[in-house]
This record gives sequence, C-alpha cells and structure tokens, in this order.
Amino acid sequence: MDPGAPDKQTVRVTIFNQTYTLRASVNADETAALASRVDEIMATIAARAGSSDPTRVAVLACLHLADRLQSLERQVSQIQEWCASKTGPLAAMLDEVIEPDPSKNAS
Repeated sequence: MDPGAPDKQTVRVTIFNQTYTLRASVNADETAALASRVDEIMATIAARAGSSDPTRVAVLACLHLADRLQSLERQVSQIQEWCASKTGPLAAMLDEVIEPDPSKNAS
C-alpha cells in the first residue's frame, strides 16, 4: 500500500434502485451525497422521459451532467480570462510604483 495514498472508505449507495458498494478516497458522506444527487437526476429524467430503462436514463443523466460540466468549464475559462485582463495592467501599475522608470524623472 502506498503510504502517500489516502485511505479508501467503503460506501454503500443506491442509485436508480440499484445498490452499489463503492471505495471512495474522499469523505464517505461526500460520496453518498454525490450518489444521492445522481439518483435524483436519474429519477427526474425517468419521470420526464416516461422511461424506466436504466441504460437510457443513465445515458441521459450522463449527457445532462456533461452539459453542466461544459457550462461550468466555460464559466471558469471566462473568469480566468477576465482575471488575466485585470491582473496584467495592475501588475504593470504596481511595477511602476515600486520601481519607477528613472528616465521619466530626468529633466
């Protein structure tokens, strides 16, 4: 066993009426909460689609989650671009205050 690896915990969860035993390297409560969220998404999709086919519902849930992930990645990218556009000019202003250009003071 790798001494640097986190301890894995066994977590029993139920998703779409199926029980799974998972080995989680994160907090067991967090894993259970994620499983509960997936179960909720799948139940909502099954109710809206009028389908109880677990494979179809799972694929639709994956598409839903992939869409959400892509949207969040786009938002993160936009925030990173905004931060980069602000930090460049601020860094230049700080450099000017900290180390003024001596040629501007020569008269």
